[in-house]
Amino acid sequence: MSAAAAADLLEQAHEYRGELLGYCYRFLGSSAEAEDAVQETLTRAWDKASTFRRESALRTWLYRIAVRVCLDMSRAPQRRALPMDLVGPGRLGASPPDLGEPLPADRWVWPMRDSRLLPPEADPAEVVAYRDSVRLAFLVALQHLPARQRAVLILRDVLAFSATETAQTLEISVDAVTSALARARSAIRGRVGEPGPAADDLVVRETVDRYVAAFEAYDVDALVRLLTSDADFTMPPLTFWLRGSEQIERWWRGPGEVCRGSRIVRTRLNGCPAVAAYHPAGPGRWDPFAVHVLEISAAGITAITHFLDAVAVPPASGASPWPVFAALDLPASLGQLEIFPGEQRPVS
Repeated sequence: MSAAAAADLLEQAHEYRGELLGYCYRFLGSSAEAEDAVQETLTRAWDKASTFRRESALRTWLYRIAVRVCLDMSRAPQRRALPMDLVGPGRLGASPPDLGEPLPADRWVWPMRDSRLLPPEADPAEVVAYRDSVRLAFLVALQHLPARQRAVLILRDVLAFSATETAQTLEISVDAVTSALARARSAIRGRVGEPGPAADDLVVRETVDRYVAAFEAYDVDALVRLLTSDADFTMPPLTFWLRGSEQIERWWRGPGEVCRGSRIVRTRLNGCPAVAAYHPAGPGRWDPFAVHVLEISAAGITAITHFLDAVAVPPASGASPWPVFAALDLPASLGQLEIFPGEQRPVS
């Protein structure tokens, strides 16, 4: 293959960058690693351009490379997780809780902005399917699948590859694909369960509006009213977490007082509404503290996952940093001129 033909092939390959990123993110559970995997996939595609046959499907060929890259990157003994996958829920008593040392960044599933993964022209059916396939609990469940089952499930149920395309991509038989898919689906149902009644978009918007207003006013009564009775409250990179509105209320009336005076920037992460909370850092300045991913059902907020920034929880000695706001391209700080009463700047 000539250099010009190889360059043309790579240009066509770049058209698949977005969906390759989606595959790698779901497989690896890390936005940074997914970016690295896509770059490595395109690099290998360039190196292997002479092996591509025009009668083959470029998409299948690229995914064959991406699958191998992800397999090579996922050999760490520790699976990425959320706090409830590691320890039982904590309880708040009269004395301050022991939050423990923060775990390294590579122990956690990381969030990613919807705008990085969801095509702007996606129709409503695609949006619904997308949301279910990037929820944090689903990503964690994927990490517990054997590598081949994980690849099969993402290709078949998320990216809608046919059994034949999946077999060609993974270089296995169609029967092996069918068997792996059945086992993967069963394992995912066992970990995630069946979804509850979904909230319609109007309810979600109203709930987020009320959450933002209550949080900026630090109105704990209003915040608690938004929760379901069995809501989960987690704070990666800390393993400490809480279950139930009563325990979460105790947190908000105790250690959570540090959030008083926060300002909010809205965004969307992992198919869910999310807010970035900035804490007061001096006159007219607010600095990053935590990103809250809100799981909302028809009954209310079922889970709040706080991804604490390194500013809020410095990494343990020798651990890698936890720059959540930077990884999500959120503002490094907010100034007085960026805050408008009753309005929070959205981040797509």
